[in-house]
Amino acid sequence: MIAGLAACSEQKSHTAPAVRDQDSASLMVSYGVNTLISDSGVIKYRIVTERWEVNTVRVPSRWIFEKGIFMEQYDKTFHIEGYIQADSAWYYDQQKLWELRGRVSIRNVNGLIFNSEELFWDGVRHEFYSHQFSRLVTPDRTLEGTYFRSDEQMMHYEVSNSVGSFQTDDMENTDNSQSSNGGQQPSTSGQASSGSQPAATTQPEQPVRPAATRRAATQKNNYQQ
Repeated sequence: MIAGLAACSEQKSHTAPAVRDQDSASLMVSYGVNTLISDSGVIKYRIVTERWEVNTVRVPSRWIFEKGIFMEQYDKTFHIEGYIQADSAWYYDQQKLWELRGRVSIRNVNGLIFNSEELFWDGVRHEFYSHQFSRLVTPDRTLEGTYFRSDEQMMHYEVSNSVGSFQTDDMENTDNSQSSNGGQQPSTSGQASSGSQPAATTQPEQPVRPAATRRAATQKNNYQQ
């Protein structure tokens, strides 16, 4: 009887299992977001997303948009300069680096349309770049290639291993460059604003800043033309 009473008097502590992934705790998780982002007191962007997670514990710290993102960019007079959308996105706030995955699409006021399944936006060097197949459509031409690099305004860009529609002068310049380079396929660069003909160049210089760790997009659909 004494042993039975001692067993009944013992109290059991109810504790939850330990959190092993210490970087899983986010500072903020918001749903159904439609917000404006300002820079130096001037509204620059509007972000629309189903889920926005801010995690400052992970290294590097990041904003996570795993349910997709739509972002508009404004000029100083609050007119739309263009938009960006993707199936998934990560923004590394300390590095000022965007990583966009899935069906990535860009359109600007000059009529330029960009599509790919990967795009990095470097806020320090103020440029876009991609190592995946990309398609660039302008009012004058269509370019496709496995490497893309451009400034933030999409005014000066280059595409390597490119195929697509060119004007007659473009093809003549390409033929001359291939003859001088032993038949190797050059990269193609252009200026969206001036309408100048793209010139053949050597292989583009790789971005100085290494890309962030590559991640698979939430929705893995190949780009449909």
